Amino acid sequence: MRHVDFSPLYRSTVGFDRLFTMLDSLGQLEGGQTYPPYNIERTAENAYRISMAVAGFSEEDISVEAHRNVLTIKGEKKDEQNEEQSDLLYRGIASRSFERRFQLADHVEVSGAVLKDGLLHVELTRNIPEEMKPRRIPISRADKGNSKQIEAKKAA
Repeated sequence: MRHVDFSPLYRSTVGFDRLFTMLDSLGQLEGGQTYPPYNIERTAENAYRISMAVAGFSEEDISVEAHRNVLTIKGEKKDEQNEEQSDLLYRGIASRSFERRFQLADHVEVSGAVLKDGLLHVELTRNIPEEMKPRRIPISRADKGNSKQIEAKKAA
């Protein structure tokens, strides 16, 4: 795929920088990143949940950070030595470090995170300010008998 350079457009636009950054990031692959697997679900009209499978990680191993519409979830497993010193024959549970970034829409805030049964649940809430919500404008009927004529005489 051919890469399009949006840098000349940054100089000639004001307020659309984020739009061009998002368009630029669409052409880039995530590098085939599939670990850890996650789900994004809508739990209510203005509530969402990201559920991420982080088996083997504890609360101390995971950090969740939200900054400027970007949610970053990092996991770093501390090296633990088994007291039994057993030989591992097959490793099916991954314990490698990871970092996942999610681009959040405007007015979406992280309301909490819970680690339960090997799943990290991050709760998101969309809070739209009142001035940005759509509002209904009433339409009034104009009376024909009360219309005033500014110039010229009324036609007979």
